[in-house]
Amino acid sequence: MGMSIGQTGGRGGRGHRRRGRHHSLVSEINVTPLVDVMLVLLIIFMVAAPMLTVGVPIDLPETQAKAMNSDTQPITVSVNQGGQIYLQETEIGLEEVVPKLEAIAKTGYEERIYVRGDKTADYGTVMQVMARISAAGYRNLGLVTLQERETQ
Repeated sequence: MGMSIGQTGGRGGRGHRRRGRHHSLVSEINVTPLVDVMLVLLIIFMVAAPMLTVGVPIDLPETQAKAMNSDTQPITVSVNQGGQIYLQETEIGLEEVVPKLEAIAKTGYEERIYVRGDKTADYGTVMQVMARISAAGYRNLGLVTLQERETQ
């Protein structure tokens, strides 16, 4: 007549389990290892990408100016210590600067142009390059320098 409190449904406390029944395998893709691998690859590429930048070896002067924000890749004109002029990584002559800029400037005279001059380069050569670019109508010129390191 009485009923025992510890038992459910007369099965001796085992609930709805049956003997001999196996659990089925879960056939879902575990994305956690995939996300971990992708994050590691992202970090590796973020660290390695600045090191892959190839260019003209220039010893830039240091200043206290802050870095500029740039959404697009600017056009770079470089003058090395020997006075050779480079447009991106291609060596050009002084008379070729403006025609080459006109050929590659996507947004016309509003294109951002950076002038990089080696700190031991002839000041006159750097100024000639800037004067030619400015005389051609380009107004968005910038000189590239390194940020000054704090001395301790």
